[in-house]
Amino acid sequence: MPLLKVRKIRTFTLLFCVITFTTFLFSYTFRDPSLYFFKYAFRLSDNFFSKGLCACRQCIAELEDDPWFAERFNQSIHPLMTRENSALSDETFKWWQWLQSERQPANFSEVVEELFQVIPDEVLYMDASPERCRTCAVVGNSGNLKGSHYGGLIDSSDFIIRMNQAPTTGFEEDVGSRTTHHVMYPESAIDLDNITSLVLIPFKTLDLQWIISALTTGTIKHTYLPVMSRIKANKDKVLIYSPTFFKYVYESWLDSHGRYPSTGFLSLLLAVHICDEVSVFGFGADQYGNWHHYWEENHLAGAFRHTGVHDGDYEYNVTLLLADKHKIRMFKGR
Repeated sequence: MPLLKVRKIRTFTLLFCVITFTTFLFSYTFRDPSLYFFKYAFRLSDNFFSKGLCACRQCIAELEDDPWFAERFNQSIHPLMTRENSALSDETFKWWQWLQSERQPANFSEVVEELFQVIPDEVLYMDASPERCRTCAVVGNSGNLKGSHYGGLIDSSDFIIRMNQAPTTGFEEDVGSRTTHHVMYPESAIDLDNITSLVLIPFKTLDLQWIISALTTGTIKHTYLPVMSRIKANKDKVLIYSPTFFKYVYESWLDSHGRYPSTGFLSLLLAVHICDEVSVFGFGADQYGNWHHYWEENHLAGAFRHTGVHDGDYEYNVTLLLADKHKIRMFKGR
């Protein structure tokens, strides 16, 4: 076949393809020109026309992309307790009371009623929508934060969740200065400023009585250890971690490893349920394999890993798996 004829055939074929493709685009654009123009031509934003669960580039709550996550994630169990969801099943109540062996607890329903006369009875953070992109930083206490220079990145998040002691003064460059939610239990309690939400993890009915007392009369000074009789905190911003959610985290996410989850892991799952994007800082060992708090010297390594009640290795592996599946962003520091 002559070369000129071959070239004519190729040219005709290419022209036919171009006309066919252009006709398809014209037809598609005619139906919805703005959709084609923005979403397919310019790609101005990954989610500009997203009909997903949130307005972030990737939403944690999207289930179809990962069966492992979908099997565990249950959005119907709200992390925070209100009057409405405070009733505990017999199984949950027995499990929860067993955590710290409270043998003669006060009447739970009566304590809850008294509690919500002191703190607000509000349903919060149930506002997920295609318009919301709530970014959250969960800041652990690992020594790997030393020299990390993550402070600015942490402070740029909408919610910043810290736990237990977590000092920021003198460590701002590495850990940031802002805190929106501070997670604690009675034995780890510290004073807070007026704009930070205190998130109490109760292990027993007495812990609920303690927060009532600590915000009012100051009569409770001992749980199984001496505790602060009064606490500086805005009582209008006190939140209670739900025992039902507590048990769900233990069973669904940790497969019942350890006696109960650590404060860090409970804080992480709180964020997974109330945030759209989660960044995690200060979890795990430092670059030398040492486990210590960022405000401690290295000779105290291991002090918070081997508590006898948490399976730290299992928790950390689940955290890494969440990162591998792009559900959270993990910043490992130094």
